[in-house]
Amino acid sequence: MAIIDNKEIYKAVVIGGSAGSFQVISKILSEINPKFDLPIIMALHRLKHVRNGFVEALSIKSKKPIIEPADKEAIKKGMVYLAPANYHLCVELGNYFSLSTEEMVNNSRPAIDITIDTASYVYKQKIIGILLSGANKDGAIGMKRLKNRGGYTIVQDPKECTITTMPEAALEITTIDQILKTSEIIQFLNSFCD
Repeated sequence: MAIIDNKEIYKAVVIGGSAGSFQVISKILSEINPKFDLPIIMALHRLKHVRNGFVEALSIKSKKPIIEPADKEAIKKGMVYLAPANYHLCVELGNYFSLSTEEMVNNSRPAIDITIDTASYVYKQKIIGILLSGANKDGAIGMKRLKNRGGYTIVQDPKECTITTMPEAALEITTIDQILKTSEIIQFLNSFCD
């Protein structure tokens, strides 16, 4: 696993995941250094009719505060943001969120592609994209665009994934900077606090 030198240029982390990613996200949030101050923006596939319980379940072990942002909410350092059920989560110029109920993308709302794409459009080379276990190809195009804009890309090692479709789809269409196991993703993020 490579640790990057120019950590101070990064302004945000965006994470996408679907089937098999809940345990991974829980582990990352439970072991991340509380001093990690980049905002973490998460688009995770979830049941659209179940509005409660997801944030609460993640918050039990998380060392960071987690919220579902409201429309036009400002993005702040040190926070973890989770796309609300049945909404696309977009990052807007001016460093705030917008929520959308536009058509599903990849049969998903929230769509990982939309969150990663809009975040990388705003942050350009100052963003880290992480794609985890999942059963469809949502997130692959977003990771390709993030990479093309100069961002840093990581996928969960398919050998460790519950379902390999999502990281493998990204690996097929773009050059990913690192393929990491969960423990290595945590180590990578915590290196920002060294």
